[in-house]
Amino acid sequence: MRTLTKIIAPALAATLALGAFAPAQAAPSHEKSRYEQTRNDQRGRYADSRRLENRYTASRNALIRSDINDLRRDIDRAASRRMISQREAAGLRRDADRIQRLYASYARGGLDSRELRTLQARVDRVQAALHREGNDRNGHRR
Repeated sequence: MRTLTKIIAPALAATLALGAFAPAQAAPSHEKSRYEQTRNDQRGRYADSRRLENRYTASRNALIRSDINDLRRDIDRAASRRMISQREAAGLRRDADRIQRLYASYARGGLDSRELRTLQARVDRVQAALHREGNDRNGHRR
């Protein structure tokens, strides 16, 4: 009985592992063919305007969303630690809100590379302003 268990258990585990791996391996080619089909169907409609293949999907623009959220978190953290004044924090929050609204506007149709660069530049600008406000030595540190 033990010999049978020693032989069957590893074989069963290998079979289950292979069965779990095989569908995951086959999925990208199926999705790619569906994407290629959609792309070919849309090619005529978008010839003059922005093309679908130049747009960033939701998974590709997750980085800019996290940058915006990190910016908001950094502003709140600096204000709570009294590194910046409430007035400075309010101005920086307004800037972060403008970036969030611009992102929402751009993201409706998907982000292209120009829109992504614009958003990233604005996030970097507000991040630099936060750094400047934190280091301006105007008495808002502990």
